[in-house]
Amino acid sequence: MSVPYETPESPENPLMRLLGRALNSFELPDEILSRLDSALAHDTSLHSAHHSATLHQETYRHCWLLPDGSDLTLWEITRRGAPGDETLHEVYADPEEARVAASRAPLGPTEWHTWSSDDEPSAADLIAEEAVPHREYVPDNSADHARRLLRRAENEDCPREDIADLLRNAFAHEITQAFTRPGLRATAGIGFALYEHAFLLLDGTEVSLWEVEHTATPDRRHMCEVYETEGEAHEAMERRARVL
Repeated sequence: MSVPYETPESPENPLMRLLGRALNSFELPDEILSRLDSALAHDTSLHSAHHSATLHQETYRHCWLLPDGSDLTLWEITRRGAPGDETLHEVYADPEEARVAASRAPLGPTEWHTWSSDDEPSAADLIAEEAVPHREYVPDNSADHARRLLRRAENEDCPREDIADLLRNAFAHEITQAFTRPGLRATAGIGFALYEHAFLLLDGTEVSLWEVEHTATPDRRHMCEVYETEGEAHEAMERRARVL
């Protein structure tokens, strides 16, 4: 009895599936996608996993073999909260960005950190919020990170040309999660998170952009907004919270 021959799956198919399910696939550089068009083979492996009562998170390594003998890797993070929650997917070309994303607050509504009226910050929290942060810059394609951050921002008042020109000189960056102000309305399925993207420029200047991630949208989809100051970012979150 002969065994039917199964044609190996085209490397393009797993790529299309990955891009289709990842919330942030539009952030991938065009150069990466162009190189993957000619991939010869594909392999997926589990890189790390974290399972708990409130978070089920895994990181997968997707590797493609290119015609010149080199390989190209994309990192996929999958996460969900309680059993039955929707699984959310993110994809990164930079392993350091994937590590930072895996360590920060999940995007799912059950995992957002939001202050409620019964959860006022302590004096120690407020002191820590005002403290000057200790920077641990990562010198890794920071100008491109800034470009992708500004490209995914959906707010009309996002800083664009001037700040983009300035950040072309960025050679290192750091991403940290910041405190949100008390009083943000906590509504089922809606959450807010705030991140500071700090960039170090060639002349030693430090420039920060403030990223607001939230699901305060009509269809509860994930949305990104970017502001030049922390105050503007907090005001934007409060505006969103008032119309919920």
